[in-house]
Amino acid sequence: MAQEIERKFLVEGDFKSKSYACSHIQQGYIGTKPGRTVRIRIRDERAYLTIKGPAGKAGLSRYEFETEISLADARDLLLLCEPGIIDKHRYLVKSPDGLHTWEVDEFHGDNDGLIMAEIELGSEDESFEKPDFIGREVTGDRRYYNGHLRANPYKFWG
Repeated sequence: MAQEIERKFLVEGDFKSKSYACSHIQQGYIGTKPGRTVRIRIRDERAYLTIKGPAGKAGLSRYEFETEISLADARDLLLLCEPGIIDKHRYLVKSPDGLHTWEVDEFHGDNDGLIMAEIELGSEDESFEKPDFIGREVTGDRRYYNGHLRANPYKFWG
């Protein structure tokens, strides 16, 4: 089984000047039952079907299956998704030590104003260096899962 191990943080300050790549992402969810999600993602001109299992106790790791699908199929599948499409730009930023890549998501639409960064790790106890724009950790806080943001957008959090 493929395990995804990641930590999530809020972003405070400039990250764009440090990024080396940017892509546009739109994603929808066919299913978001507790313990599993089925997601359709269009990232620029490529598309993916992703299935994620339940997160572990700390929210750091979970099963993830992802496969590339045709752009036409993804556009059709987005029409079958639950209401609420996640729209964001993803910036890639190297960690200060150059050993990891941070993915910084700047959300749009109903989630405008939310900026989060995540880092994928090889193990739950792997050490990493934080860039200066990394703020409070939100790993395991389900409010910050994209599937939750779809149904409970950031603009309504108050």
